[in-house]
Order: sequence, then structure tokens, then C-alpha cells
Amino acid sequence: MNFDFNKEYILEDEYVLLRSMKATDDVHLRVFSLNEPELWKYSPINAGAAGIENLNRYIATALSSRENKIHYPFIVFDKKKNEYAGSTRFYDISFLHKSTSIGSTWYGKDFQGTGLNKHCKFLLLQFAFEEMKMERVQFEADNTNERSIAAMKSIGCMVEGVLRSNKTMENGRRDTIVLSILKNEWFDHLKENLKQKL
Repeated sequence: MNFDFNKEYILEDEYVLLRSMKATDDVHLRVFSLNEPELWKYSPINAGAAGIENLNRYIATALSSRENKIHYPFIVFDKKKNEYAGSTRFYDISFLHKSTSIGSTWYGKDFQGTGLNKHCKFLLLQFAFEEMKMERVQFEADNTNERSIAAMKSIGCMVEGVLRSNKTMENGRRDTIVLSILKNEWFDHLKENLKQKL
């Protein structure tokens, strides 16, 4: 596949729909930005969307990174609840090295622990390995974010190590844990294992 950063992609199953983020999506995400600022507790400085000003910057930065062909952001829609749930993206996309990261993922509190994340990750991983033809997908998290780390391990991510003091936070520095899934792991067993959990 020739991945086209200018194309509007939609990834979906019976539970969730991911579509390309647009500048006008601030109206769908504003409720989280105003009422759930703790969603970005573990985000590096200037990477969160708490408050309207930060939300506008968050979306503008995501779309600019897409124009620069390094990120591809999605908005997440929960089909069961018929509501927008949050956002996720591919980032650090390299077709030369056939690798990408999945992250900048957040969902409103009402969508956490519902199975939504597993559906999103399945669609993103399937697209990365089967359409984008990636060899490696990487994930990162604050090393103290136990919930996020547990979620990544539950879909089959392997821990590679911890990058010490590599991100600036609002209140200091953070260590970042790095996890990954390789193409052969996806096709050998992880795809079926994750499908069984959906």
C-alpha cells in the first residue's frame, strides 16, 4: 500500500470508529478538555489538551505533524455509546525503516475499562502491519503510569526497556518505558490472541 498522508482514513469495527482528525474536532473533544484535565496527567509538557487553549494547540500540532508526514492523528468514536471518546495516532512514522509508534492515546473516563481501547489497538495494529506494511510498532508511556503499561502488556506488547529522564513534564522530568510488537509476532499469535479478547 502507498500510505497517503493527505487521504482521509477510516478504521472501524462494530464497536468503534477511528477517522482522520480535523480542525473542527475541537467541538467533539471540548467536553474532556474542560471537565477531565487529569486525562493528561502523564503527558509531557505541551502534549496535553486540558483547557481550550491547550486543546486548540493540541489539534493544531497534530494536524501540522500530519502535514509534515510524521504523525497521522485520529478521533475515536464509540459506536455503542454513539459518542466521541477521545483520540489516538500513529507517530514517528518511518517507511524507510518500516516502523511507527502508536500513542498520544486518551479516552474520557466513561470510555476507560470498557474494551474500547482493545478495539482501537486491534484496528491500528492491523492497519500498521497489514496495510502500511510495518515491521515494528512501538509504544511509550510514563514509567509510573501503571494503568497504561498494563493495557499495553494486555495486548501483547513486549517491554524493551526504560529511557531515563527523557521527557520534560509540567513538574519535572519523567522516565519513559518502551514496548513494542514485531510483524512476525502479530501474524504468529498476537492478532488471534487480541481478536479473542475483543
